[in-house]
Amino acid sequence: MRTTTRTLLATALVLGVAAGPALAPAFAAPTAARATARASGPAAPGPAAPAARPTSPDLSAAIAGLPRADATAALVRVGGTEGSWQGSSGVRDLESGAPADPAGRFRAGSVTKVFTAATVLQLASEGRIDLDRTARSYLPELIPRRYATVTVRQLLNHTHGIPAPDLNVGDTVEEWYAHRFDVHDPEAMVRSATAKPREFRPGTRQHYLNIGYTVAALIVERVTGDTYERQVERRILRPLRLRDTYLPGAAAALVGPYNHGYQTMRLDDGTTGLRDVSEWGATDGWAAGDLVSTTADLERFVRALFAGRVVRGPLLEEMFTLPKVADLASGEPAAYSAGLSMKRLGGREVWGKTGGRWGYNTAIAATRDGRRTLVYSVNATDAKGQDMNPTALNIMVAAYGLPD
Repeated sequence: MRTTTRTLLATALVLGVAAGPALAPAFAAPTAARATARASGPAAPGPAAPAARPTSPDLSAAIAGLPRADATAALVRVGGTEGSWQGSSGVRDLESGAPADPAGRFRAGSVTKVFTAATVLQLASEGRIDLDRTARSYLPELIPRRYATVTVRQLLNHTHGIPAPDLNVGDTVEEWYAHRFDVHDPEAMVRSATAKPREFRPGTRQHYLNIGYTVAALIVERVTGDTYERQVERRILRPLRLRDTYLPGAAAALVGPYNHGYQTMRLDDGTTGLRDVSEWGATDGWAAGDLVSTTADLERFVRALFAGRVVRGPLLEEMFTLPKVADLASGEPAAYSAGLSMKRLGGREVWGKTGGRWGYNTAIAATRDGRRTLVYSVNATDAKGQDMNPTALNIMVAAYGLPD
């Protein structure tokens, strides 16, 4: 039953990838979960939610006992009109064994896509980007004729049919680690991807890939005459006062306080163990996956987004509208909108996004009405694995309940 639940949630949430290693490394003594619970007033009038409110014991149990094989630390914030809860567990780093910093920064991975989608939709609301216009019309020198019909909307909801680029870094985590300081040029990635045949006719299937968001960010730069990074900062980070959130560019080191990320891999002596992977460039992800943030900043962001204070008016519905196509691999109905994904948990729709970078798993999620929001960062030891990280799974289930 436990395996079935994990498989269901990992498959359906597509809100990110995470897993624990098969071999458990030696850890310092576990650091007990530290949590604070804040009572809030009654929920706003409306239909009663079928899921129970999150409670401190449930959420505390979800992150208790860290560090362990699958994760070295976890930071969690639950909010909304149904109540608030904050907790942290684990260690800042394995060497010192100091408690995890609840305000520490982390790599948010594909949560970046939500910021990119919101920036594109803001520009669409200003009439500077047309979601039904083709990407080639904005970038004629970059997008070849075989992709002439791909629209901006299809870039955002992963129905474009453009395959992934060749990054030439290898397949194993050890090979990726050896190339962790490589700098990948966005235009070169687009040329590599679009030199290949289409995966499918645009608009007929869905395949979740980073490349659509790379093209979308280049369109942002073309229509604004500014960098993608400055546009996100000007439109989202500064207005919402997300002071601990930034886009690192080519920098591989994290700035400010952070909890170290570790990855299970083959070590120099031939054994399998944990390696500190906190310092790792993210240009392969760029506008699809390079954001650095904190749980407090992401909670502020998700509350503002769902309240219509980031993307305003009808265009916000693009983020809550799933295309009526099937997933390319599974044949299941499409799970991704413009920036977000949806899954029914505990009897109601939960919208959100997860992200994974080596050593880090992140998620933002909320019910559409904002009654319950969730942000977590899990320092997962196999953050690019095929299954959902056990600690992340426990957090999601404690916050929202099991999949319907």
